Amino acid sequence: MKTGSMLQEFKKFAMRGNVIDMAVGIIIGGAFGKIVSSIVGDLIMPVIGLFIGGVNFTDLRVVLKDAVVEGDKTVPAVTLNYGTFLQTTFDFLIIAIAIFMLIKAINTLNKKKEEAPAPPAPPAEDIQLLKEIRDLLKEHK
Repeated sequence: MKTGSMLQEFKKFAMRGNVIDMAVGIIIGGAFGKIVSSIVGDLIMPVIGLFIGGVNFTDLRVVLKDAVVEGDKTVPAVTLNYGTFLQTTFDFLIIAIAIFMLIKAINTLNKKKEEAPAPPAPPAEDIQLLKEIRDLLKEHK
């Protein structure tokens, strides 16, 4: 296969609307994830930590093997960082709730649009003429 035709095919694929929409969605989703992580890590978790005795979740861990100093080298400790897992789980739950609320709001708006009665169709021209004739006859009586 020629490189030029493959490049043209890729360009055609990449410029389709749904691919560009998906790319924009991924970029916005990444930025939204950072915002939610900041809300959870900087606003919510300190309050929760205050209520449970000032514990920082990311510091929670189980040490499986202590750090070892061998001459001028230090072998780091082996730990299970379950606090980081808890923090990530809280991030996920808040993101999931935010997305759920957003989709619920969108669905409510869409449902209201569907339920709105359609405007009445304008009467046919001959019916409109008959109504005008009727109104004129009423005036002349």
